[in-house]
Amino acid sequence: MSLWEDMMVPCELFEERRVSDGEGGFATVWAPSAPFEAAIVHDDSTQARIAEKEGVTSLYTVTTKAPLKFHDVFTRKSDGQAFRVTSNAEDGKTPSMVSFQFSQCQAEAWKVPNE
Repeated sequence: MSLWEDMMVPCELFEERRVSDGEGGFATVWAPSAPFEAAIVHDDSTQARIAEKEGVTSLYTVTTKAPLKFHDVFTRKSDGQAFRVTSNAEDGKTPSMVSFQFSQCQAEAWKVPNE
């Protein structure tokens, strides 16, 4: 097992669903949909700290075998912290000729609405 695999923690992907609000309209709910594992590292570079001071949410690098996409939402099960993917994981995928496969993307700390 590699170092990045040792750092993986249980996570759960959330799915946005529209349900009837009982009054003829719709309400948006977020429901857990698929478990996966990811290594989540807080970006504490100088640039990230400056951005946080200016109101940008905390930034993270997520390494996983799961195919995450832009604006996917997931939670880290250990503490319930939610994250929203802010980049395309396909851009950070390992080349097909290597013996290990993973992808990296950027994510921000996020609060799941109506939770």
